[in-house]
Amino acid sequence: MSLDPDDPRTPSQQIAAALRAEIKTGKFAPGEKLPSQHELVERFSVARETIKAALRKLQEERLIVTRQGSGTFVRANTERPVGLRPHIERAFEATHVTIDFAGFSGETLYNAIQETLDKVRIGRLTPESIRLRVMISDMSAPAAIPCRAEDRADDPGIRARAQRITDRSIHAVVDAVAELAHLDLVKTATTEVRVHRAAPLFKLFIINDEEAFFGFYPVVEHTVNIDGKPLAIYDAMGKDAILFPFTPSDDDSSNDGLYVEQARAWFDSMWNTIAREYVS
Repeated sequence: MSLDPDDPRTPSQQIAAALRAEIKTGKFAPGEKLPSQHELVERFSVARETIKAALRKLQEERLIVTRQGSGTFVRANTERPVGLRPHIERAFEATHVTIDFAGFSGETLYNAIQETLDKVRIGRLTPESIRLRVMISDMSAPAAIPCRAEDRADDPGIRARAQRITDRSIHAVVDAVAELAHLDLVKTATTEVRVHRAAPLFKLFIINDEEAFFGFYPVVEHTVNIDGKPLAIYDAMGKDAILFPFTPSDDDSSNDGLYVEQARAWFDSMWNTIAREYVS
């Protein structure tokens, strides 16, 4: 691509504009890695310093993030739901993979990682170790939600339904991860699951101790079948939770790095105190 000599903008501004347009139109998706500086130098036929200046401009606009030794990535857009899969797949390019998840049932976690685990299974991704820590709400005891909508009271049948959803999701995650070690595709692959009795109000992903994704659970009314009869309940709806990304970069002036640090500290504090072993 040749720069326009009649354009009053500097070469770095023209390059920033071209890359900005490609990001905004979806050519580079949230979480996707941009071409290397060397590739951009060849594409635009300019000096490396010009490319660096263009990238700094996009970084100031919070469109991209840079990570030492990894490259430059499109920052996830916080104005719409973040697709976790590209971030998780990129995390599995590391030698050692860690994912901490706090949420309601684990259904979101399984949906987010199943395709990436399939790519490990067929050899497209080759981490040496995988460690998942999953912390979910305990449905063996009454909680604020889920509950009957009519009187906001606890109902064992509602909790039993939530427990079945949880069991299905957790077993799917545990079995899928364990299979990778059983097939000798990774050296170690573990999933630890604990429960706590706080109400499920939000979901949190911490990926490779570097990125965090947070979303509130909306509480909604919907009708489910309990013991063969329709019943209106208030429930936490994970599929409607918009995830906000916190992705620190090498020279990020935002609070993303502090958020990830505090998210890890919160998770560990819950994990090591009031959370207990999950029993199906």
